[in-house]
Amino acid sequence: MRVDETATGDVIKRLRRAEGQIRGVIGMLEEGRDCADVVTQLAAVSRALDRAGFKVIASGLQQCMTAEDGEDQSANLERMEKLFLSLA
Repeated sequence: MRVDETATGDVIKRLRRAEGQIRGVIGMLEEGRDCADVVTQLAAVSRALDRAGFKVIASGLQQCMTAEDGEDQSANLERMEKLFLSLA
């Protein structure tokens, strides 16, 4: 199952934002910034990555729901459920 083309752009934007946040966290650590500030930024990075993952899974679920006749939808849904839970 591939990521839907319409979702790909959004996921890439989210990942690029997270990439910038990670660079920022590295800079904060190198500058010796306060632990609370670093952890706050790490939490923001984590949320950005989670949202990217959920967008990919949502795209896959949509494809599963519109599967063609003859396809094993239950296997696809089970696979998507496992992916979803891996992000939880």
